[in-house]
Amino acid sequence: MLARAARGTGGILLRGFLWAPGRAPRRASSGLPRNTVVLFVPQQEAWVVERMGRFHRILEPGLNILIPVLDRIRYVQSLKEIVINVPEQSAVTLDNVTLQIDGVLYLRIMDPYKASYGVEDPEYAVTQLAQTTMRSELGKLSLDKVFRERESLNASIVDAINQAADCWGIRCLRYEIKDIHVPPRVKESMQMQVEAERRKRATVLESEGTRESAINVAEGKKQAQILASEAEKAEQINQAAGEASAVLAKAKAKAEAIRILAAALTQHAMGVYGALTKAPVPAAQDLVSSGSSRDVPGTDTSLDEELDRVKLS
Repeated sequence: MLARAARGTGGILLRGFLWAPGRAPRRASSGLPRNTVVLFVPQQEAWVVERMGRFHRILEPGLNILIPVLDRIRYVQSLKEIVINVPEQSAVTLDNVTLQIDGVLYLRIMDPYKASYGVEDPEYAVTQLAQTTMRSELGKLSLDKVFRERESLNASIVDAINQAADCWGIRCLRYEIKDIHVPPRVKESMQMQVEAERRKRATVLESEGTRESAINVAEGKKQAQILASEAEKAEQINQAAGEASAVLAKAKAKAEAIRILAAALTQHAMGVYGALTKAPVPAAQDLVSSGSSRDVPGTDTSLDEELDRVKLS
């Protein structure tokens, strides 16, 4: 009956509220549970009971007993997490750009007493507070920061809502911006800016590539020249070392030959000296009459023969 009456007026009846599009929800007191003495409260719900018009207590989930006539169920609050669509609204940024923004609000009733007696309609109040807070926070940011700092914007809106909704017994868990619509002209200018930025990055990357290529070529030539000079230097060093080794070898060979010759001459001289000291000396007349000294041992002829033998050896 109540649902049919709500549909007839163009509204929707939801858990004690009569909501119509474009208007604030109104509480439908006739949709509340009646006092049947024995009541069963569902899980995650809180029923606020008044006794003779004054707050009496909050019924816990499960079996509850009330006094007829005196006790009355005045409010029914859901303790589940509630998702509310924040309607699209216009907001002006710091650089005077008008945006159309909508969002989603996640909240939960923490204190059923405050939610019942602190505000007439807690969900509607939080929705309006979210809209005004979002407009206020967007007015502090420029258009570019709105897109870059969406998370910080959501966190700022949640903090502002929680500060104001604490006396209502409601806690905002999170707020998410769904869509951000910008004017067509601003969208075109943003697209042109993005294209210009891309062309700029492409030009910068191309110039950097050309520079890196030139640097690599110059570095390669430098390394080639260094390696060529080092190779030439090593070749000259090796050639000089070879020549020095050859000269040293020749000098050593000559020194060894001289040493061997000197040793042979010394030995021969010692032999000749010994022969001369042991042989008898002939008379002078015999030497003169013979007219030759070739028969005398140890003469110059025998010395020349010994030298030739040493050289041949």
